Amino acid sequence: MLNTLSIKPFTRPVQGVVRLPGSKSLTNRALILAALNKGPLRLEGALFSKDTRIMVRALQTLGFAVKANETSRTIAIVGQGGAIPVAETAIEVGNAGTAARFLPALLSLRPGGTYTVDGSEAMRQRPIKGLLDALEGLGAKVIYNGEPGFFPLTLYTQGLKGDCIRLDASASSQILSALLMTAPHITPGGSNHTPFTIELLGGTVSKPFVRMTLEILRQFGSDCEEYRIGKAYQVSRSKPHVSSNADPSRSVNTAPPRVYTVAPDLTAASYFLVLPMVTGGSLLLEGVQLHGGLQGDIAFATMLQDAGLLELQTTPQGLRVRSGPKRHGINRNFNAISDTFLTLAAIAPLLEGPTVIRGIGHTRRQETDRVSAVAKELHRLGQEVRETASILEIVPRPLIPAVVQTYKDHRVAMSFGILGCRDMKGGGRPWLQIEDPACCAKTFPNFFELLENLHKESHLIRQPKG
Repeated sequence: MLNTLSIKPFTRPVQGVVRLPGSKSLTNRALILAALNKGPLRLEGALFSKDTRIMVRALQTLGFAVKANETSRTIAIVGQGGAIPVAETAIEVGNAGTAARFLPALLSLRPGGTYTVDGSEAMRQRPIKGLLDALEGLGAKVIYNGEPGFFPLTLYTQGLKGDCIRLDASASSQILSALLMTAPHITPGGSNHTPFTIELLGGTVSKPFVRMTLEILRQFGSDCEEYRIGKAYQVSRSKPHVSSNADPSRSVNTAPPRVYTVAPDLTAASYFLVLPMVTGGSLLLEGVQLHGGLQGDIAFATMLQDAGLLELQTTPQGLRVRSGPKRHGINRNFNAISDTFLTLAAIAPLLEGPTVIRGIGHTRRQETDRVSAVAKELHRLGQEVRETASILEIVPRPLIPAVVQTYKDHRVAMSFGILGCRDMKGGGRPWLQIEDPACCAKTFPNFFELLENLHKESHLIRQPKG
């Protein structure tokens, strides 16, 4: 039987400073790009979680020198300029979507490589075929060891060669990001100066993550651009380096950074953005800024601010957050920031009137079927929920105590953990339990510890009068 955690409601308004973990998305992108570039690089402020440890272990298995220091939140890695040191091995990606999409593209750069890749049972149901079809079009050979189009699989690699590929990234933006990051190292079919072009078959989801990939590519020395209104992308290929297992004509990036600082995780910030709406009070989210960052999920904060549900104040230390003057439900499309839809859905019972969340059909094929999971747990808590393929409508009803199932999904656990901070029964009596709280190790290992510390701090602080 899975462990459960009783959430302690706040009987006083929340007060305190939140130091968020580093962004998973930036940490794993930086690890891939550091491995592809030439020479040493140190990541500062890196996230240490299940997903990033999977990436670190995979790179170590492939022969890269990677040293991680959790105390200082740093990871040192020596890149090989597009070469993959180990030619034959098995890679386990667990339930890490970034590792599952980014690593096959990286592996395919190796001439004469043989790699078996597998993941968890949940990962074996997640889409990757669009990426694998593109890699085959550029020279890789894929043998499926189970259901075609899914893990487990074996990659036979001969390096990637070509100037253009058509890509189906409709299931996940990570498929596009994987190919964008390897593009500078794909051997040109013609001139070395020909940029590599990716043409999308249809669209993709979570476009802010694609913009993040383009910007971090630029930070690592590549020229890249989006054109035809998000239908195509070009990445430059510069002068080649020669290595023991690389084609001499391969082009690689230039002038990568020696130190890369990972920004706080703004998807993780979403939980603490709404906590003052649940408990009252205010929080300082250390190091978080509304403008100038790479992470599109900051739009969740501005969305709630524009709706009057939050008040935000930018300070030199970070973002000050307090509940806004309005409490009404909202109707918004979350396609671009879909990781945050669970945060709003979980607290929708506390709002006035229906909340409608649209554009989330693709989240049915993530860590779990997130649309169905959220609907089931809101029903369990006594809410009226209408569910379609890509829409949730939540009509508030009186909350009832329950044990929330998490389906091994960290975002389900954290979102409903915030709802449990509401003092629904009075006197701080717990009414909501979270099943399998340890699933948060995927991206935010100390989430519930941080929540408990905020509870203690808020109840020790003398509250202002009036």
